[in-house]
Amino acid sequence: MRVAIVHDWLTGMRGGEKVLEIFCEIFPDADVFTLIHLRGSVSKIIEERNIQTSFLQKIPLTKRHYRSFLMLFPLAIEGFDMGAYDLVLSSSHCVAKGILTSATAVHVCYCHTPMRYVWDQYQTYFGAGQKGLISKVLMPPVAHYLRMWDVTSSERVDYFVANSYHVANRIKKYYKRLAEVIHPPVDCSLYTPQENYKEGNYYLLVSAFAPYKRIDIAIEAFERMGLPLILIGEGQEERRIRKMAKKHVQCIGWQSSESLREYYRGCKALIFPGEEDFGIVPLEAQACGKPVIAFARGGALETVHGVYPSPRESPAAKTLIDSESPTGVFFTKQTPGSLMEAVRFFEQRTNLFDPRLIRKHAENFDRSIFKEKFKQYIESNYSAKIF
Repeated sequence: MRVAIVHDWLTGMRGGEKVLEIFCEIFPDADVFTLIHLRGSVSKIIEERNIQTSFLQKIPLTKRHYRSFLMLFPLAIEGFDMGAYDLVLSSSHCVAKGILTSATAVHVCYCHTPMRYVWDQYQTYFGAGQKGLISKVLMPPVAHYLRMWDVTSSERVDYFVANSYHVANRIKKYYKRLAEVIHPPVDCSLYTPQENYKEGNYYLLVSAFAPYKRIDIAIEAFERMGLPLILIGEGQEERRIRKMAKKHVQCIGWQSSESLREYYRGCKALIFPGEEDFGIVPLEAQACGKPVIAFARGGALETVHGVYPSPRESPAAKTLIDSESPTGVFFTKQTPGSLMEAVRFFEQRTNLFDPRLIRKHAENFDRSIFKEKFKQYIESNYSAKIF
């Protein structure tokens, strides 16, 4: 049996690539197909695979400005020859699920999200507040074409697996398909609490610098409160974000996994201001015993046992007293003011967050659990003996 793994692009180690890494461990002989590969940008486990790239790899500027070629992505993903493969596993947040397979192949898509650029996050990326010819004139018809292609190509998938119930609901809404939910993994063997636990003296935000991450909310909130915030990440909004960061916010770029672990261990809490499809970062922080202050939408509701500054804000009227072993605090509006209220609430109650219970919660999402669940899922939906 021959297996192919299809991933949108390989340009850095983020949440999707950490899932891909486990797929490469499950199927060590699988070939990997991707639109663009920046060599050395992902882990050794992925780099050692037989990686095939699309024609976009050879076009000048695409390696650094690949998002500008969004309209060509469907054509590029459909250009791969999958005729020799029995099982195709796509790891998709953009176009990977649109791969063309043979009539006899089984296609399983692990969907991180339907293409956010043209669905629920379209206004964030290309809405009225954006400047430039592409956003104002060219993008509306391109987005219309991509939506039609996205829905049509979803019919090529035999089985959908979603990374969260939040994403499963979007798959049902946009594609009219049902999806099994298997939450992504956190490496609990790497991300561990320090032996002598200490409360940190700074807050931490770890994220790609993309529009929907709403890092601007956190910067404004912490500059106004006068509390220290460290930003770890990079991306298309980096220039704007660095310009916003002044006295109390520090940008230090991407860090190695080992360095990131030390920042998790040293922080007071993780700040998570965006609406994420799932979000592995909050689990990495919790694996280190640290609480999370998160926007109460999306995947954070599935990974954080959060309490609310005010019972009136909670859908279930949660209070701190009746909450079961809280691992963080939720804020309900994507505004600096709402985040500030959550941080002040947390500052007054830090002793109520038990690092041992926070760590125990994160262990429910460990790599070993994800690997076993996914292997069982593949075996249950594929008649040939795989493992």
